[in-house]
Formats: sequence, C-alpha cells, structure tokens
Amino acid sequence: MSLIFDYLFGQYSDYDTLDIVLEIIAIVFGFLSVWYSKQNHIFVFPTGIISTSIFVYLLFKWALLGDMIINAYYFIMSIYGWYIWTRKIDDTHETPITSWNKRDKQTSIGIAVAAVICVAVIYQIFNKWSSWVSYVDILTTAIFFAGMYLMAKRKVENWIFWIVGDLISVPLYFYKGFTFTSLQYLGFTVLAIYGYLAWKKHLNKTRVIA
Repeated sequence: MSLIFDYLFGQYSDYDTLDIVLEIIAIVFGFLSVWYSKQNHIFVFPTGIISTSIFVYLLFKWALLGDMIINAYYFIMSIYGWYIWTRKIDDTHETPITSWNKRDKQTSIGIAVAAVICVAVIYQIFNKWSSWVSYVDILTTAIFFAGMYLMAKRKVENWIFWIVGDLISVPLYFYKGFTFTSLQYLGFTVLAIYGYLAWKKHLNKTRVIA
C-alpha cells in the first residue's frame, strides 16, 4: 500500500506545504466550477476565477508556462462569460444555451490556432522545448482555449472540447508529477460527459417548446 502511495504522491515530498494546500483548494473550486457549469448555474464563473487564480500562481512558480497561460486565459474568459451569461437578450431572457454556428466554428478555430502560435513562441523564448510534453501542452492549450470560449458563449459543443482535453490531461499531469491535478482532470472528464448530456437535453427541450 505504501509503495502505491509513494508512487502516486511521492513527488510531493519536495513541495512546500502551502503549495500542496493551495493546489487542493484550487482543485476543489475547479470541481465546483465544472459542477456549476453542468448545472447551467452562474456560479461556474466565481468558483472558476478562484481556482484559476491559484493555479496561475502555482504554475508560474513551477515554470509550467503553457499551463499557466491556459489558466490566465480561463480567468479572463470567466469574467467575459459571467457578463455573457447574465446579459439580457430582451427584457426577460438571458443568453440561452444554443448550438454553435458557422461563425462560432470559425472563431473557435481562430482561437485554437492563435493559442498554438502564442504558446509555441513563449516556449521558444524561454527554451521550454524539453520533451514531447511541450507539444502535448500546446495541443491541450488549443483545445481548452476553444472550449472556454464556447462555454462563455453558452454553446453546447464546449463540452466536447473539455472531454477531449481532459482525457489528454489525465495521463499528462500524472507524468508531470501532479497526481492531485491528474485526478482532478479524471473527475472533470466524468463531469464533462454528464454536462454535455444535460446541456444537450436542455437544448432539445427548448427546441421542442419553440
């Protein structure tokens, strides 16, 4: 049992206690954010802001620049999404859940491409092309950037991006030595699947009513 524990969490022996506590707090609020997103609840954004703020600090400290950029972007998009979700499209209705259109697809592709270029340039500047992990970091950054944009716009397809990105992140973070965060993404994958089904059901219901 102790061998399994050491294998999963042994890397934390060299970490500051404060950093471990902060990572756990960030994970808890990250779970809350995804849960509230699944529930189509506005609390997705304040909880997400807390989680991403902590992760930006930790990832900067750990020199994981690609992951730090992802979380900084999440922070900005959480503020934007908070505005979009509460914006009235008329006197009584807020922005509804919808499916993406041609413009959303083009914007998502543009955001993903811009993310790849941005992170690649930063990796080049700071000489972070250390292994295959750098390339996977760029891929997940592009996926999550597009997914966060679609979530902020309340597009049901955002969940597909989260599912794909989360599935890649589970083994990636474990390989990097962040077991707690790896387990977080495993939980995110499950919540994202339920989130997609819940939003899809809600969208189909509103279409029937309309």
